[in-house]
Amino acid sequence: MNSQIRFWTISLTLALFLTLLLTSCKEITIPTVNTLEITNVNDTSAKCGGEITSDGGETVTARGVCWNTNQTPTIADKKTTNGTGVGSFISSITDLTPNTTYYVRAYATNSKGTGYGLTMIFTTKEEVDKNSFTDPRDGYVYKTVTIGNKVWMAENLRYLPSVVDPQTASNTTPYYYVYEYSGTSVNDAKATENYNTYGVLYNWTAACSSCPNGWHLPSDAEWTQLIDYFGGYGIAGGKLKETGTSHWYSPNTGATNDSNFTAIPGGYRFYDGSFRDLGRISNWWTATESNVDEAWNRDMRYNSTTVYRGSTNVKGLGFSVRCVKN
Repeated sequence: MNSQIRFWTISLTLALFLTLLLTSCKEITIPTVNTLEITNVNDTSAKCGGEITSDGGETVTARGVCWNTNQTPTIADKKTTNGTGVGSFISSITDLTPNTTYYVRAYATNSKGTGYGLTMIFTTKEEVDKNSFTDPRDGYVYKTVTIGNKVWMAENLRYLPSVVDPQTASNTTPYYYVYEYSGTSVNDAKATENYNTYGVLYNWTAACSSCPNGWHLPSDAEWTQLIDYFGGYGIAGGKLKETGTSHWYSPNTGATNDSNFTAIPGGYRFYDGSFRDLGRISNWWTATESNVDEAWNRDMRYNSTTVYRGSTNVKGLGFSVRCVKN
């Protein structure tokens, strides 16, 4: 019996010794990493990521992507840190320079060292002008301005899918006018100085559907918010109007354009089919009806700092439009 005990004791001791020996001889390697596809590239950022397929026998304590402009990025360059362990992850690469080629690869670190995936290459896009918007319908680039929490066009809308003689009117059918133009040719209307300076005059129905995708005709409340931001109806006109008398008649009272809204006096189409007050007055539609036949508007004038709020304006009149980003 004692000999059997001794045999098993020796066997277990030998097995434990061999286990410890094998464990101590186990080779630890750096992690194995794959770099994932680069996506969402714009002018200053992109997305990339990695997949840790093996931790090399020790826990991965850091992982992410690293990048530079010199072809072989390492963790000594700019990098992200995206958790620990094996598996996949996605990284956001930020603060990039527009129109620049970058090299990026995933990495993972354990106690042995850092392993890298293959290097990927991408080029950031051209710098985006944050103060402009290109209308995809006709390619026109509008100046824009951020006021409070809203982005406004800093020019009158000039979208012109069709054009009619000013004698043509409707409260319900959308019609488009160009000041002092009396034909029906869009190309001829677009060639006029008034179109290129002041944009298009819209009846209310056309105004409600003419802002580009992602933008809208501002409501009565949104116009009030804009005006209150610059001190209220009595003084906001001065801060919203373009300075000088290149477009406004003298004296262009109180105009400072502190807002960069750059309101210009595009005149309007009147009830009788005439065009009136170019250089003196500009009227803009709101999206808010005051009754079934009329809608609210705003107007500014060459001889006042006041912004006027009107409601008795038949929808068939021709007013300018400023769009607000959704």
